[in-house]
Amino acid sequence: MVIVGAGMAGVQTAVALREQGWTGGVLLLGAEAHQPYDRPPLSKAVLLGKADGSAFDVDFAALGVELRLGVSVTGLDTGARRLETSSGPVPYDVLVIATGAEPITLPGAEGVPGVHLLRTLDDAERLRPVLAGQREVVVVGAGWIGAEFATAAREAGCAVTVVEAADRPLAGALPAEVAAPMAGWYADYGVELVTGARVAAVDEEGLLLGDGTRLRAEAVVVGIGARPATGWLAGSGVELAADGSIAADERLRASAPDVYAVGDCASFPSARYGERLLVHHWDNALQGPRTVAANVVGSRTAHFTGSVYDPVPYFWSEQFGRFVQYAGHHAAADELVWRGDPEGAAWSVCWLREGALVALLAVGRPRDLAQGRKLIEQGARLDRARAADPSVPLKSAVL
Repeated sequence: MVIVGAGMAGVQTAVALREQGWTGGVLLLGAEAHQPYDRPPLSKAVLLGKADGSAFDVDFAALGVELRLGVSVTGLDTGARRLETSSGPVPYDVLVIATGAEPITLPGAEGVPGVHLLRTLDDAERLRPVLAGQREVVVVGAGWIGAEFATAAREAGCAVTVVEAADRPLAGALPAEVAAPMAGWYADYGVELVTGARVAAVDEEGLLLGDGTRLRAEAVVVGIGARPATGWLAGSGVELAADGSIAADERLRASAPDVYAVGDCASFPSARYGERLLVHHWDNALQGPRTVAANVVGSRTAHFTGSVYDPVPYFWSEQFGRFVQYAGHHAAADELVWRGDPEGAAWSVCWLREGALVALLAVGRPRDLAQGRKLIEQGARLDRARAADPSVPLKSAVL
């Protein structure tokens, strides 16, 4: 068994394989030289100097997992069952691809001093002195990572401006009426938000916007999204979806024999939502490996029918003093129900499809999220009037 990628999805696959009875060899390849680590703390404790790292508490030797770090994969020959890597060819019997996602770079910003990404431990280490020095910072992108970095930078005492090409934060993630109240969070936290702004040029002094505005900054942090890290699969025969993700099936199998894909690099068909999902969030990288392990181990036994992966997606974000949680997938919803005042400190939004709860966003209402996630799994239908009353527990709004 060879696992490519030593992030959450790869590490959890190795752990789950042993837990579920895989007795063969396990080789885990990681591109970074660091011990495998968790990513969420990078935009919080690690960035602010409150922690030196976030290494997983996993004893790989005790698990019988061989860990090779600083090894990048460059190609795959599925016919010969062989990986091409920076340290030479690596044969496999079963392959799990867990290479994650790579940040999208800002055109013209490559190699410009003072321009940063925030995806790896090294990225966080390079940004630490920027925050410690209370520098003037411009963030490009008002998505989840941009908001989290802006929050940390303000807590460190930096002057922060966030530039967003769309007319609102989280334009690619949430409908306009839901994202609109979040724009006020930036000002409340002392962050300047500039929307509808195209970046024309980047240099050592900051940004030049398309309208001629010059934003001076000692550091520019780019957070404009990420794409599946699958470029190395060109010519391998492994099918990719239009978004560049590995087009896994409902059991997280790739199109080549004995090849599986999990985490940020893989999309899967969801019977629950009737479409293929690509989920770039921590919980997906935690849950998916259990399905992969079950299918790998089970495929070696008689009468195994397979374990299907169809989760309710979930993620959280800590930004501007608020705890934001989301469960489900709202794209096919036909109705939106508010719970509470979006100008207040705590509120939720429910998305319904033919009366059934399919997604929920909770701001400072963790109980709504916990109950809502279970109701989505159950396909529960809600009484709209009761669901709209924030004093009524969501579970009590079920028809």
